[in-house]
Amino acid sequence: MGRGSHREEREIRLSPKQFDALWPGTAGRRLRKVRCEIPWKNLVVEIDIYQGRHAGLVVAEVEFADRVSCRRFKPPSWFGREVTGEKRYSNVRLANE
Repeated sequence: MGRGSHREEREIRLSPKQFDALWPGTAGRRLRKVRCEIPWKNLVVEIDIYQGRHAGLVVAEVEFADRVSCRRFKPPSWFGREVTGEKRYSNVRLANE
């Protein structure tokens, strides 16, 4: 919930029956990507490599325990341009393109 650098995420486990009931509702709005998790210092960098209509887009994400850790974070040079908070890179926006 929320946007930008501070938001809450909740992951819930679905039964196969629940998944089968919900999956058809995503038709036409599915993203194809490969996620790689890279340990870096005391963090984990999640790299999403998009495929399909978004081929070529690669996004790195780091989750922090608190806002202080986030503010103190100095990204490595290979991260590239910061896109946190840019709506065009949200999964919702990408899925609806």
